[in-house]
Amino acid sequence: MTVRVRMAPSPTGLLHIGSVRTFLFNWLHARAQDGEVLLRIENTDTSREVAEATDQIQRSLAWLGIDWDGDARFQLDRMEEAQRFARQLVEEGKAYEEEGAIRFRMPDEGTTGWDDVVRGRIEVENENLDDLIILRSDGRPTYNFANPVDDMLDGITHVIRGQDHVSNTPRQIPILRALGAELPTYAHVPDVLGSDGKKLSKRHGAQSVEDFREQGYIPEAVVNFLARLGWAYDDKTEVFSRDDLLRLFRLDRVSPSPAVFDYDKLAWLNGVHLRNLPADEYADRVVAYLREQGSDWDEELVRQAAPLVQEKIETLSQFPDYVRFLFEDVKPDPSLADGSAPVLAEAESALAGADPFDAETIERELRGLATRLDLKPREAFQPIRIAVTGSKVSPGLFESLELLGRERSLRRLRAARAATA
Repeated sequence: MTVRVRMAPSPTGLLHIGSVRTFLFNWLHARAQDGEVLLRIENTDTSREVAEATDQIQRSLAWLGIDWDGDARFQLDRMEEAQRFARQLVEEGKAYEEEGAIRFRMPDEGTTGWDDVVRGRIEVENENLDDLIILRSDGRPTYNFANPVDDMLDGITHVIRGQDHVSNTPRQIPILRALGAELPTYAHVPDVLGSDGKKLSKRHGAQSVEDFREQGYIPEAVVNFLARLGWAYDDKTEVFSRDDLLRLFRLDRVSPSPAVFDYDKLAWLNGVHLRNLPADEYADRVVAYLREQGSDWDEELVRQAAPLVQEKIETLSQFPDYVRFLFEDVKPDPSLADGSAPVLAEAESALAGADPFDAETIERELRGLATRLDLKPREAFQPIRIAVTGSKVSPGLFESLELLGRERSLRRLRAARAATA
């Protein structure tokens, strides 16, 4: 039997990162077994807002590489079928009308249970289940009816969803049985919590895929991080490629315990994945990110600067601060000590005669400068770094000077020396 799962977002607001984690588990489970993934928008109307949210959902999933089969489906499109099934249940005595609505007759005795892949055996006493409304008086199906009807019509084999749906399952199972449908396998995955131990929400910071994209995270790292929210391959491996996850992910290794969203760990993973990119691809990512942010910096110079910071940054958003001195003027830094003028003067003289003006020659000239002034390299290089980059932290000094060029480097050294005179 072909595995078939569904991702079922509600088109209200931006796609929440906690929901994306659950969608990723669906995707990994199905794709690892050559199964199918459906995208079902659980809408209650067809407004412009629904269309905009649907576009955002699809953009976010596509950016992460979470694909689906066929076109996105809409729950509302099956309203007539749901109405027909509700009337069928009334005719069979399994449901009844009340004040224009239709209620499903829940069993009065015994229990409703299922073997949850994540949480184990769950049993609910049927006497605790009220007869729920499945069709409102205006003809709209309720969630707990439309959802299992859609699962039945779509042939869903595995329902993988958040633990907040555990309470819905014993209400949906009797409906599926009453309709003569085969029950899917259920897996209720754990909540994602913020660092304060409360369920992840807007107060914890970035909450949508677009937030993380704008903050300079790359999809490989986000997918790696989300996969580890509740799932582990072993007790030590943290870094996974997409292929690794498809090969190793198993639903029965998902923990029922809540997972904590650790921003420090996400940033660390992002840095790892950035460093693992080939240099050309890394430069492509930097250029694309800057374009998305509206930057007009010279692309060729950006590509030349990219290798200088690949080992230094954890997110693409940190790139501009490291290399801004290449694209914008810098002011003489007040941290330059009064005694820096002799070093800056020597540096100006040494760099004026550096030929060719490349990193190797620049390094030789500046190390010679340190020797002549009887200074440790760090003591000699720091005022030069501050003068030409405006910061104590920058990419490699020699490579930075090469990209900055002789004339701009000399001009900044003169300006800094004047400021310390």
